[in-house]
Amino acid sequence: MKNLFFLFLICISFQGFSQDEDYPNLNWLTDFEKAKKESNLSDKPILMYFTGSDWCGPCKMLKTDFFNTESFEKKAENFILLKVDMPRRLDIITPEQKKKNKILVKKYNKKGGYPNLVVLNNKLDVIGELTGYTFLRETDRHFAFIDGFIK
Repeated sequence: MKNLFFLFLICISFQGFSQDEDYPNLNWLTDFEKAKKESNLSDKPILMYFTGSDWCGPCKMLKTDFFNTESFEKKAENFILLKVDMPRRLDIITPEQKKKNKILVKKYNKKGGYPNLVVLNNKLDVIGELTGYTFLRETDRHFAFIDGFIK
């Protein structure tokens, strides 16, 4: 039993080292003010992605199955992408960024669900929200959600 537990711990520890690079070829902003400016200039909605990058299992699966796909990459051109990460580890984002992210969570992720997608128009009105991702790993509803905002 001890050996099984030890093997389990080793497997879990390697999971953190084997994560692939975040969102290849996508321009994920982390600064809300910059996202607002870009949204106003481009007249594109902001797609906010609330994640717990180091602790949220469904967030990690959504990253692999949805965000890190060629299909999403093509559709992402229609949005200003804003990643709002709330990690538990202290070395992932700066304390200043975590403080800014907490404000965004309080304002735009009131239910506290992760992962959570929120779409804002360029006036910062919430025009759509989709929370969660299941272990069935089906991205159909996520693609349908973002397709609803593509002109």
